Amino acid sequence: MKQSQVKESSTAELQEELGKYRKEYSDLKMAHAMSPLENPLQIRKVRRSIARMETELTKRELNG
Repeated sequence: MKQSQVKESSTAELQEELGKYRKEYSDLKMAHAMSPLENPLQIRKVRRSIARMETELTKRELNG
């Protein structure tokens, strides 16, 4: 998810997407541990999307 999409999303949408991305991340990590993924850069992309969403949620909490 791009930063512009993260900023436009509501807090509830971000939390829902965050859950989906965390599940996808764990599935990718498990699949990669069993046999190498065709595109291992997917793991990095998902991990960074999770970080973007968590950062935005924290920023919203602090700003009130």
